[in-house]
Amino acid sequence: MKSKKSIITAGINTLQAEAQAILGLVKHINDDFATIVERIIASNGRVIVTGIGKSAIIAQKIVATLNSTGTPSSYMHASDAVHGDLGMIQKTDIVICISKSGNTPEIKVLAPLLKQCGALLIGMVGQLESELAIQADLILNTTVEKEACPNNLAPTTSTTAQLAMGDALAVSLLLAREFSAQDFARFHPGGSLGKKLYLKVSELAERNAKPSILADAAVKDVIIAISKNRLGAVVVVDGSQIIGIITDGDIRRMLEKHSDLTDLRAKDIMNSNPKMIDKDTLAVTAFELIRESNITQLLITDANGYFGIVHLHDLLHEGLL
Repeated sequence: MKSKKSIITAGINTLQAEAQAILGLVKHINDDFATIVERIIASNGRVIVTGIGKSAIIAQKIVATLNSTGTPSSYMHASDAVHGDLGMIQKTDIVICISKSGNTPEIKVLAPLLKQCGALLIGMVGQLESELAIQADLILNTTVEKEACPNNLAPTTSTTAQLAMGDALAVSLLLAREFSAQDFARFHPGGSLGKKLYLKVSELAERNAKPSILADAAVKDVIIAISKNRLGAVVVVDGSQIIGIITDGDIRRMLEKHSDLTDLRAKDIMNSNPKMIDKDTLAVTAFELIRESNITQLLITDANGYFGIVHLHDLLHEGLL
C-alpha cells in the first residue's frame, strides 16, 4: 500500500500531465480547425461522431454537448458501423472519427468505408501518419506526448485531449451560430439548469397565497394572517399598492419591545421598505436578491401593484441553489 504522500503526488502529477496536454492543443487550433467549424455550419446534415474503446465514450459526450448547443449530432460506435450502422450516414453529414493511434483494426477497416459514404470525414487523431489521418479530409490534431498512466498504456491524457478538443469545437460552433442563453434554455427545459434560464417569479408566486392586510389592522389579525398562509409574512396594502410587509421576525421583535399590544396596528410594526421585484424577473435573479439581502420573502409586483410573494423555500425547491 502506497503512503498518503505518494498517493497525493500521483494525483497531482496526473492533473499536471493532463493540463499540459490540453495546453499543448492550443497550437493545433488553426486554419484547419476554423475550416471544420465553417464546414459544419454550412452543412445541411448532422455531425456523426464515432470511435472505439475509450474514444467511443468521448464520442458520446461530444455528441451530447453538440446537440445541447445547437449542432444536430448522432453517435455511432465504430464496431456497429461495419455491421449495418453505416446506413445512418448521408452524403450531407459530417463524420468525426476519434482515435488516438488512428491504426486500430476497427478504425483501419472503417475509415475507407466512411469515405465511400460520401460524407466529409474529420479525423480526431493523435498520430498524423496513421491510416485515419491519411483517409481524413480534415484533421483535429489531438497528439499528446504520453499518457498520465505510469505505464503509458491506459487512455488518460489522450482522452482528456479528445474531450477538450470536442469542447473547443462545440463552443466555437456555439459562438458561430450566435447561440443564445434563450436557445440553450429551449434544449434544457428540465432540471435546475433549464429553470435558471426560463423560470420566472410569477410562476412561483401564482402557486402561493396572496396574504394582505390593511394598515390599521390589529396585531391579532396580523398574526392570524401570517399563520394562516404559511409564508412567514403578510403584505400591508392600500388598495392594490404595497405599503409594507410584516414578517414573523417583525412579530418577535415587537413582542420583545412591547408588553401592551392593545393599541398597536399593522402600520406600527411593518417594514415600509420591503424588497420587491417585477413578476417577469427570472427566479434565479430573485434567489440572488434574497441571498444578498438576507431575507426569506420577496414581494412580486406587476403594473397593478401587488402580485404575490415568493419564499426562499420556493426557490430552493426548484433547485436554484
